[in-house]
Amino acid sequence: MKRLNFTLDNSTVELLSKLADKFYEGNKSQTVRAALESLATHQNHDGWVISGYTPIKTDHEVNCHTCGTSKHEGEILFKPVFERGSSPKAIREIPSEEWVECSVCVESQP
Repeated sequence: MKRLNFTLDNSTVELLSKLADKFYEGNKSQTVRAALESLATHQNHDGWVISGYTPIKTDHEVNCHTCGTSKHEGEILFKPVFERGSSPKAIREIPSEEWVECSVCVESQP
C-alpha cells in the first residue's frame, strides 16, 4: 500500500464521500479504484478481448466476421471466446450478433 498526497476541491471530496458511503461502506480507496477502472473502461483500455477460439460446425449459412466470406452448412468455423482484459483492441461489450471466423482469418490473428 502506498500513501498519496493530493488536493481535491470541496465538491469532489463531497462526491467521493457520498459514493464511498453509498457503494463501498465508506471505503474511499476502493471508491477511487472503481472510478479509475470505470474511466479505463470508457477509454477503451479495458474491456472484452478475444482469448481464443472454439471450433463449431455450422448448421446454417453464415459469413466470416473478418473477411465476410460466405460459409455453408456443415463447415467448421471458429467462435471467439471473450474474457475481460486490457488491449487497444478491447471492446466495451460482447457482441450480441453471431460472430464466427474462418480458419484463414483465425490463423492470421496476431
